[in-house]
Amino acid sequence: MSLLTERADLASIRQDALNIFKAGIAAADPYQAVKRYLVPALFNSYAKVHIIAFGKAACAMAHAASEIIPLHMLTDKGIAITNYENVTKIENIDIIGAGHPLPDDAGFKAAQLIAERVSKAQPNELILVLISGGGSALLPYPAGSITLQEKLLTTNLLLASGATINQINCVRKHLSLLKGGGLAKLAFPAHLHALILSDVLGDDLSSIASGPTVADASTYAEAIEVFKDQGVWDQVPDNVREHLEQGKLGAFPETPKPGDDLFKTTKYTLIGSNTISLNATLQSANSLGYEAILYNDHLCGEAKLAGTAFVTQCIERRLKSPLQNKPIALLAGGETTVTLKGNGHGGRNQEMALAFALAAEQQNLSGNWAFLSGGTDGRDGPTDAAGGIVDTNTLNRMTKASFKPLELLENNDSYTALKASDDLINTGATGTNVADLQIALIQPKP
Repeated sequence: MSLLTERADLASIRQDALNIFKAGIAAADPYQAVKRYLVPALFNSYAKVHIIAFGKAACAMAHAASEIIPLHMLTDKGIAITNYENVTKIENIDIIGAGHPLPDDAGFKAAQLIAERVSKAQPNELILVLISGGGSALLPYPAGSITLQEKLLTTNLLLASGATINQINCVRKHLSLLKGGGLAKLAFPAHLHALILSDVLGDDLSSIASGPTVADASTYAEAIEVFKDQGVWDQVPDNVREHLEQGKLGAFPETPKPGDDLFKTTKYTLIGSNTISLNATLQSANSLGYEAILYNDHLCGEAKLAGTAFVTQCIERRLKSPLQNKPIALLAGGETTVTLKGNGHGGRNQEMALAFALAAEQQNLSGNWAFLSGGTDGRDGPTDAAGGIVDTNTLNRMTKASFKPLELLENNDSYTALKASDDLINTGATGTNVADLQIALIQPKP
């Protein structure tokens, strides 16, 4: 095979990976998901409907709902909070841009508006809550005397420590007025129905946006243990430590627990998830002629380790495949973490992609291959990229640009590495969020 032909083949494989990724994103389209569920007849028993939306898909979800709910029932404008990149104008909806992944004052003020609105709702009214990924950061309402800055410092501390999303949410629920069932508590005795687009693996409703409309089984004591397990309890702001310790002693009420009467008027419907998007990638890969294999529908753990393990699986699955001369697609969905040890720039998907490229060279992954890891929201960590897509020649491109891939990985500087090799994925904000997708494509060389 000539070098020119190999480059053409790699370009084709990369395009296939991008197309498969886009199919996964399309399956999580929030506008269509809401349209599939809502019908005007659902609102016949209520005098009034309040639209409350928060998350990266808030605009699309609120837009769909506003088109379906009878206009005479929307006597107040709806409220939708989303990240700045996803802000769009919608008739009858007040759209508020706010900070993500770290909350800001705009989100805090918007959360106050929502709290005021739902607490005034009457028993014969419905609060339609539209929840999507990113809702935890976009709806900050610190509890007690905790300031937003203290909550920011605490969130930063957890993100840098490598805490899992479930651990972070456990803490958030006990530092917030709205999370962990707090929104449902404020809404009672009005009726509340949440339509949920899940960005959490396994679709644990108490973890999606930190579960503002569902019961929470976690405790103040468990929130404290998260910090201690990560070895950062001594770095937590004094006011936050005091609040958690006092809560553990009973000075503050616990989050609403399963069986609480307030949940008798609260319902929910799951309308989108990583599982649905992952199934769409499997179908897309098959349609493109690949033998599609589901590797992991709950991919988690340290990103760089997950990237290395992905290479091992590619080699093992290929050897076990009865069609070793046929292109294969190994697919996964999930959400990994990054423990920051350097001062570089990047996100979990970029770090996994760079780790995959290095492991592929170390483990001698044969054939022409491409690996993509991307966030369905179009943003990977604090960067403008959705993730990374690497191939057989990625490391060569990096070294020719005078960069050392391994050193960059160890410095958590995957963004610099992938930018040098032209391997960043830039989709822009997608308007949805159902965690991450991984796509490994391998074609045998003639």
